[in-house]
Amino acid sequence: MRSGSRFYLGRNGGILRLPALMSPHQQNQETCRFYEWVRQKVRAKQTMQQHFSEKKYNSGDGLRIGGRDYTLHIEYTKNKTHFAQLRSGVIYLRLSSVITETERRKAVKHLLSRIVAQDFLQAIIERVQYLNKRYFNRKINNISLKYNLSNWGSCSSKGNINLSTCLLFAPDDVVDYVIIHELAHLVEMNHSPQFWRIVENAIPTYKAKKAWLKNNWGNCSF
Repeated sequence: MRSGSRFYLGRNGGILRLPALMSPHQQNQETCRFYEWVRQKVRAKQTMQQHFSEKKYNSGDGLRIGGRDYTLHIEYTKNKTHFAQLRSGVIYLRLSSVITETERRKAVKHLLSRIVAQDFLQAIIERVQYLNKRYFNRKINNISLKYNLSNWGSCSSKGNINLSTCLLFAPDDVVDYVIIHELAHLVEMNHSPQFWRIVENAIPTYKAKKAWLKNNWGNCSF
């Protein structure tokens, strides 16, 4: 972009980078251009529209996540804190009525993600262990499932495998690809050609799974 500014658009939103010595007037001009650039990008891509469109949840709504069905039961209180619990397929949400609607929607996303993560964690642990034993047989320190919009998964040098609950909206074979991707980092902590050969040996059709994530990530969120 002109004047040294940089525009980016990712799953968490838009990012504007401005040179440190840019004048306030130039900053204002670039900010206006950035807002218009974001609007055009979102309008042009259906995936972006889906991702940035706020989901609305009401009591009695049905949710299908990872092949499991849930029913929402929502109550509002004057407390400043929120509460969530899963019982017999019903997700009970107790939400604060003294915060803004934006804050409440954000809270619902995190509450739903946390409850669903608890429900799926054991199944995910078993799947990771199965795929690890089948293809890699490496030591895993910990496996976690949490709400994360910045990536689908990660693997630390200590052997910690972290997966995003957003993956639960993807088909099982795509979930397997992400798990294998992270497990491959137990062998190669990079994205070198050798790393991708390791992934391909385990899942020859991995490129199709990558393409699915690229084309459908806007639907994979709470």
